[in-house]
Amino acid sequence: MKKAAEAADRGRGDWTPAEAEVLGRSVLRAPSVHNTQPWKVELADGAVLLRERTDVALPHHDPRRRDLAMSCGTALANLELAVRVLGRRADIAVLPDPARPDLIASIGTVGSLPPVDDELRRYGAITARRSHRAEFTGLPVSPDQLRTVLRAAVTTGVEARVLPGTAQLAKYLDHAARVIRDDGAYQRELALWTIRDEKAHRHGAGLGYSALPPGELPWAGLVRQRTALPDRPGLRERLEAETMLLFSTAGDARIDHIRAGYALERGWLEAVAHGIAGAVLTQPLHVPEVRSALCEDYRLPGFPHALLRLGRTTRAVPGSPRRNLAEVLGEDWQERG
Repeated sequence: MKKAAEAADRGRGDWTPAEAEVLGRSVLRAPSVHNTQPWKVELADGAVLLRERTDVALPHHDPRRRDLAMSCGTALANLELAVRVLGRRADIAVLPDPARPDLIASIGTVGSLPPVDDELRRYGAITARRSHRAEFTGLPVSPDQLRTVLRAAVTTGVEARVLPGTAQLAKYLDHAARVIRDDGAYQRELALWTIRDEKAHRHGAGLGYSALPPGELPWAGLVRQRTALPDRPGLRERLEAETMLLFSTAGDARIDHIRAGYALERGWLEAVAHGIAGAVLTQPLHVPEVRSALCEDYRLPGFPHALLRLGRTTRAVPGSPRRNLAEVLGEDWQERG
């Protein structure tokens, strides 16, 4: 009788504390702009709700909240995988309620369905994924692996493509880096989200200062005032040692930004599962002339949202700080689970 009751509860979508922890920790490991982690998870009867935190904002860097919405999209990709490895169905509805703009997505979970190998592989890559902001070794990503990554990134309304032409790309990234370095308001906002003393840090959000020391090249767009910018030939040489993917959508609305982040994380996790390192660049695409030039020179049919660098590395990258699980699931998540 007890087993029958537990099965009935599972059919209604109830969650145990252990399952709730799996869901929450999968979301915590998602990448986000400036490591803001702008999300919360609500466990509902038969569904999991992903919400955007309205108390997190980057008014100068991200006034339209495009990067924050993409960050929520990456969390959605992780959350879907967690639901699936728990043996549940995952029926996703993005922006399901116009009256609740903070509600990013609802995942219906009623009914059992074993995960497939691809889902298990990507889920396993969640804890291994890191932002690799340094140069790569130069060993190429194989064509077969690249096709696998691109297939994983194919989702509704999102196009992922390889960007050729390192000379053009070096020109755009160089220009964006100089604009960002000289932008005082951007630098002040970046400083607010920079963790100077990681040992004393308690909040779990923000970028460690060691993530990009002043002498490092600005591979992830984290250009500080003292960042040493390379010359274009040097930047081009570095770009030739990696593969650059561009994620774009036909529209530029909030739902497009969420979908772009969702597709990006799926592709990134697939890459990690194959031993490929990566890092995301969005900052250059906030420089209007760079975004326009990319659309024109690469004849994009829509709007570019993010670049994903892929390559090989032997360098170990430490994990970034994370918020407390209770911030994602709520203080009483163990009682509600």
